[in-house]
Amino acid sequence: MLDLLPDLCDEHGDKVTILAPLFRDYGGEDVFWGQVVTVRCYEDNSRVRELVATPGTGKVLVVDGGGMLRRALMGDQLAETAVANGWEGVVINGAIRDAGAIGGMGLGVKALATCPMKTEKRGQGDVDVPVTFASATIYPGDYLYADINGILVAREPLSHPQL
Repeated sequence: MLDLLPDLCDEHGDKVTILAPLFRDYGGEDVFWGQVVTVRCYEDNSRVRELVATPGTGKVLVVDGGGMLRRALMGDQLAETAVANGWEGVVINGAIRDAGAIGGMGLGVKALATCPMKTEKRGQGDVDVPVTFASATIYPGDYLYADINGILVAREPLSHPQL
């Protein structure tokens, strides 16, 4: 079902926030959803690496990289780790790299762009904090739904026959 979001908006329009349409699809899964885990980091994906190494079943990682595009916050190795640990998807307000490899993985990935440069590892970043980008504030524990139509968030899980 590639068109989940229009149905969710029709059924739950008063309970959802739509993110501005800034993101491109890079992952092998076009439709994904789950409870949000947030991280805020700038040009350092140390915390992303730590989080994708934890159990992610039913979860979506939301990474606020400040919209910076000079360094990729996720590459194929971190995406493989996310898949191995059951993460449903990743939304990155920033760049990824290894887009060809990530496109073949069973992981939903949305990001602003690609950049071949890796990050520096300085151990910096904040986990489980509210993040604001794309005209929306996303809180840890929110529910995120994504498909080829975009991204939406809700405070509570949404019901739909396809979920």
